Order: sequence, then C-alpha cells, then structure tokens
Amino acid sequence: VQLQASGGGLVQAGGSLRLSCAASGRTIGNSNTGWFRQAPGKEREFVAVFKGGAYYADSVKGRFTISRDFAKNTVYLQMNNLKPEDTGVYYCASATGLIWSTMTDRTKYDHWGQGTQVTVSS
Repeated sequence: VQLQASGGGLVQAGGSLRLSCAASGRTIGNSNTGWFRQAPGKEREFVAVFKGGAYYADSVKGRFTISRDFAKNTVYLQMNNLKPEDTGVYYCASATGLIWSTMTDRTKYDHWGQGTQVTVSS
C-alpha cells in the first residue's frame, strides 16, 4: 500500500488549500483513509476521516471538508479559512477495521503517506 500526499504550501490566514492523497494497493472504498497533522514540537493529531460518514476534529469543523474520488482512488482535504494554528505537516493514513472509538487513534492506521507541509502566515 502506498499513499502519496500532495497540495501543501504557504498561504495567508483566511486562505484555502486542497490536499490530495492518492492511494495504491488498497481501495479507498474498502478502507478508512484519514488525515492527521503534526505541528513543530507537538504530537501528530487527528484531523478528519471517512467512516460511514465524514468525521472531523473539533478544531477544523466547519472549515475543512474531506472527500473521495473512487475512480481516482484519491482522498482530498479541502481546507478553508486557514489559521496560523493549522500550520504543520499533513499526513494521510489508511486503516482497515476501524471502530468508532479508535478512528482518531493514529496507532490504528497501518499505512502512511510521506506528509505535505502546510504553512499559514498571519
């Protein structure tokens, strides 16, 4: 399984970016693909995932949208109204057999993309 994340960049506060995660070796329709992020000096944290429906960390609700393109086997993260605290390396990750209580637990994801840097300036 390989995950290729892309789309990061430098943007001003209030701006938007769309991240992409192209998967191979595992079908996104038969697995759970999520996004995590890691700010400098902090632990990697959950951002969003599909499990039945879309679920988001409270810090991004209403601003970020996760979507899927089954034909391209790709998961997207549309990020609007970006804030400086959204700065970090964003990773996509894949898991199978997630249950509700563990879908935000990064240790339950067995494959990770290489990460893409998002920097939001104030």
